[in-house]
Amino acid sequence: MTGRERFLRVFRGEMPDRVPVTLFIADQGHFLNQMYPDVDPWDFDTLHLKVVELQRQFGLDLFVRLLYGINDPLNIIYGGLDVSRNTGTWEVSMEKVQNGNTLIERATIKTPDGTLTQDFSINEIRPGTFMYACTKHPIESPEDLDIARKYEPNMPEWWPGMVKERVQRVKKAVGDDGIVGTWSPHGPFNNCSLLIRQNDLYSLFLVDYGYYKDLITFAYERSLPYARALDDAGVDVHCVGGNVPSGFLGKKIYDEYVLPFEKQYVDFVQKNGTPVMYHNCGEVMNLVESYIDLGVKIVEPFSPPPLGDARLDEVVERTGKEYVILSGIDQVNVLQKGSMDDIKKHTEEVMRAGKPGGKFIMQPVDFL
Repeated sequence: MTGRERFLRVFRGEMPDRVPVTLFIADQGHFLNQMYPDVDPWDFDTLHLKVVELQRQFGLDLFVRLLYGINDPLNIIYGGLDVSRNTGTWEVSMEKVQNGNTLIERATIKTPDGTLTQDFSINEIRPGTFMYACTKHPIESPEDLDIARKYEPNMPEWWPGMVKERVQRVKKAVGDDGIVGTWSPHGPFNNCSLLIRQNDLYSLFLVDYGYYKDLITFAYERSLPYARALDDAGVDVHCVGGNVPSGFLGKKIYDEYVLPFEKQYVDFVQKNGTPVMYHNCGEVMNLVESYIDLGVKIVEPFSPPPLGDARLDEVVERTGKEYVILSGIDQVNVLQKGSMDDIKKHTEEVMRAGKPGGKFIMQPVDFL
């Protein structure tokens, strides 16, 4: 059985010849930069192929998750409104401020109904490895939201063709050895966190539900064209961020205020049969049953303490494997810092917990 057949069988709930085993390698910086320090960190086409090369050298089932060079404008993944373009009603002026190792792209957006501002920061934490974030969120009031809903530009016309070319290029390189996914637009609650301060978001549904509903509806609707274009590009799986409404919110809050909007988005993304892999790298045990109602096909990564709170044997028991479990060992405290015996011990424990009955993929619990 090929790596591709192995993954697709598991996605369908069928039994493969063995558990698929793969790595989660970020396609810029980090482990990739350490292995290939001479590769330009902005040469995304080469970096994508290096992810393929590394996994093939290790004899793994290839799973390539495309992000960089695919999700431009980056606001759909990393935050803020789209300041990459101007229209007749969306006039963007940009100031770039260097603060140590951080480049701040400070945008002022003038519209007929008012002005919005945002800061987008790119922090080089070590040579070739960058962190991205919207550090001043553009929406601070219902009035700001109205402006964004009315005037933010739609998806660029050239975008679908660009992503299809890149997805198909990597799929050709992967061949039958595995699958290609993309970091598709986040779930709506994650997307809200790209637009307003998280301190406000975590109480907004209680203090001003009307504003919250309008915000999360905007977050959902602005994602749909991008998600559909990625699906049309031929991805095998959509990797969807769901870590902001983490388990610390509690099942009651998640089920009432978050799940209905997330499910609406998941149903849209999976409409053509491409599965969603829902990513919650934080606390998860309160939500393992909620993810059944969410309807996603795959959930990851079930991080064990101290990175998360997951107990994989309990997850299997409580969910009955209604969805595929993608999990593994702690990539920091075990894989990076542990001894060879620690790695073998934890790998065996995870495999024994996840393997019975199928619907399991073995991978470190987050990216290298």
